[in-house]
Amino acid sequence: MKLAGRLDHIEPFYVMECSKAAAELARSPVCDPAQGGRPMVFLNIGEPDFGAPAAVQAAAQACISAGRTQYTPATGLPALRQALSDWYAKRFGLSVAPERIVITAGASAGLQLVCQALFEAGDRVLMPDPCYPCNRHFVAAVDAEALLLPAGPEQRFQPSPTQVREAWTAQSRGVLLASPSNPTGTSIEPEALREIVEAVRARGGVTIVDEIYLGLSQDARFEQSALGLGEDVISVNSFSKYFSMTGWRLGWLVLPPALVAPIEKLAQNLFICPSSIAQHAALACFEPESLAIYEQRRAAFRERRDFIVPALKALGLRVPVLPDGAFYVWMDASDFCRTSSWDLAFDLMRSAQIALTPGRDFGRSGSERWLRLSYASSMEDLREAVARLAEQLPRYRIASA
Repeated sequence: MKLAGRLDHIEPFYVMECSKAAAELARSPVCDPAQGGRPMVFLNIGEPDFGAPAAVQAAAQACISAGRTQYTPATGLPALRQALSDWYAKRFGLSVAPERIVITAGASAGLQLVCQALFEAGDRVLMPDPCYPCNRHFVAAVDAEALLLPAGPEQRFQPSPTQVREAWTAQSRGVLLASPSNPTGTSIEPEALREIVEAVRARGGVTIVDEIYLGLSQDARFEQSALGLGEDVISVNSFSKYFSMTGWRLGWLVLPPALVAPIEKLAQNLFICPSSIAQHAALACFEPESLAIYEQRRAAFRERRDFIVPALKALGLRVPVLPDGAFYVWMDASDFCRTSSWDLAFDLMRSAQIALTPGRDFGRSGSERWLRLSYASSMEDLREAVARLAEQLPRYRIASA
């Protein structure tokens, strides 16, 4: 069978390949306490260990019991669009008309819709290196090119306005940013973001900002949506992270008014609509008791961060930038990488029964040095991981380090 050529530009999602390997090892004797093993500690996937609150689960059950399972409009339930509009006003002080909000089958579907609406063969989209790999693959899937801008710790792993201006060519169509970022947990400095938006706007391009971790910001300096920089900014968001609804596959876009109808047309054809059950359930996310739970969880993530970052540094794993959002630590493991962080991650999987994510997925500029740890797990798991790393890491330390 002849495959489409665009697949040549889309690599495997190595995060999930590592996850499959960890799950397989977890089923083996080395992870079976009955056979002298110890359970795998999974710190590799960006999935909150908190499930959807009881009110959200009850809303889903009530929806099914009442038979409210029919198609919704392709743009989503009007009540949910209004609830998000109200949330932007209360949480961020922004006036976002519900008509600009389009509910999607996860942030991934939202990004697919935006890429299909805006980009075509020959277009270039500027993105940071490191970045979430699927974002650049969404660009490749429409035969456009993701141009990666190396961004080191001195600039918080985020692209600078100067880089954007210097990299812009006649083929450039826009920028795709993430703030806070996966894998680094770092946000763009507000003034730098403003300059990027203005530079792209002046060149007739589009700014797309992945804000799926914005609700989990831990620093007031960064806790502002890029939507405040103008109606031409596109925001991609999700119910997966802050709202703890990963498997429900529900997200949303905030779009310039002129882009809503084109996105709706695409959504009608490609997705019909997001899950009606997930949408009805998501309405309960905005009840006061649910929002209180989400804020408690955000505080728990901060507590975990404040434990794990110093602990990793004490073990010799360098964390050059404190994550200010999401639930990731991007750590430089070069003092322990005899070959690459890919090999180190698999070695630790086998020797310490800890699943981490190597940097291979996230970029091209020195990614073989980096490991990502997700602290979207219990404090008990984090303490156990630190103890196991203290036991096993010295075996891998390079003598000259």
